[in-house]
Amino acid sequence: MRSLLRALALLLPAACGSAARPDPAAAPRGADIRPGVTVFIRDSLHLVRNLRIGLITNQTGVDERGRTTIDLLVEAAPRVRAKVVSLLSPEHGIRGTEDRQFVESGRDGATGLPVHSLYTSMTIPPPDSLLAEVDVLVVDLFDIGTRTWTYVGTMLYALRAAGKKGMRIIVLDRPNPLNGARAEGPILDSLIANPEDPAPGKPGRAYALYPAPLRHGLTMGEMAQWFNAELALGAELHVIQAEGWRRSMWWDETPLPWVRPSPNIPSLTAALLYPSLVALESSNVSVGRGTTSAFQRFGAPWLNADSVATLLDDRSIPGVRFVADPYTPANPGDNKFNGQRIPGVRIDVTDRDRMQVARVGAAILWALGRVHGDSLRLTPAGFDLRWGANQDRIALLAGRDPDEVIDRWLPAIVAWQQRVRPYLLYR
Repeated sequence: MRSLLRALALLLPAACGSAARPDPAAAPRGADIRPGVTVFIRDSLHLVRNLRIGLITNQTGVDERGRTTIDLLVEAAPRVRAKVVSLLSPEHGIRGTEDRQFVESGRDGATGLPVHSLYTSMTIPPPDSLLAEVDVLVVDLFDIGTRTWTYVGTMLYALRAAGKKGMRIIVLDRPNPLNGARAEGPILDSLIANPEDPAPGKPGRAYALYPAPLRHGLTMGEMAQWFNAELALGAELHVIQAEGWRRSMWWDETPLPWVRPSPNIPSLTAALLYPSLVALESSNVSVGRGTTSAFQRFGAPWLNADSVATLLDDRSIPGVRFVADPYTPANPGDNKFNGQRIPGVRIDVTDRDRMQVARVGAAILWALGRVHGDSLRLTPAGFDLRWGANQDRIALLAGRDPDEVIDRWLPAIVAWQQRVRPYLLYR
């Protein structure tokens, strides 16, 4: 039964109606793919005619030639008697270099525009004082395909603000870098999800918004449509689709430049492995922050790396292998083991199409608990908010087989993909 469920998990995209990989002869690699910003400026500038624009973006907002959305929109807006009057930035700031809380507002050096930070101790919605100065919100942010990514929370809060103000909001869509053909992993428990704006005594959870799989397979525009409908936000939403992208395409199968979406996601491989390790942020385990390969390794001073790597490799998890490899974090954003050379395990992706990120993450927690049950320390609430379900944590640390833990999610994933089907924009 277990082997059957694992096979079904790999076939899940086809079972849910996602397209197979395109025929190279019919859709050459990277042919004619354009992000939403290019399509918007070419075809849809009329949506901002005569309006004052608040642009929510950061360094990831670029076109296929690497030109920033800020520059493109500032230059194009006067053609329809519109004007960009404010920039709004998510976690990590307008240039994506800040790895801390309380990112300050300021002014953009290139354009002179005011930059309003939407990240203090947490992600926050656009303030009413700012919304009084704009007529339309334009969002161009990069999502890495994982439920815990706070840029999605920035977009959701902006959608709610637009709905309350009767304001138009335009989302410039981009491909999902991990492709849009697979959803997997635990679905966030509705009892701990919080899609609401931050409020006194109830912090926001921009990284734990709504019951969705750990790897969701949607684009930012598709999530905007889903949130607007499911949460009855009532925003006048316009999603400008990316042109030419198919759900089966990974980011490096497009001509679009890779722009580091945060200081600790240096590559597409890091983005792929991020959901496998992100829950360990709430533990005494380093996830490689402070190295050039963050979220591609894990370690701790007490780790028996050889034993853990061997235990994991012996499971023959499809698409990955594990190698004992010590490392030294330098000024890590999580302040774990700065300057210490620590035992570590490196995760090498050997076949990304067969790899299942949740299966890898579950196996890692299981192995750490089995080898280091006395040394591993988790903050349960923080772990569960990122992983999604406390029953998984409890089962894995009790020694339950990680494949069984992940396989039981398959029916719920299938049901979820059917539920979001009406909001899909790409084949």
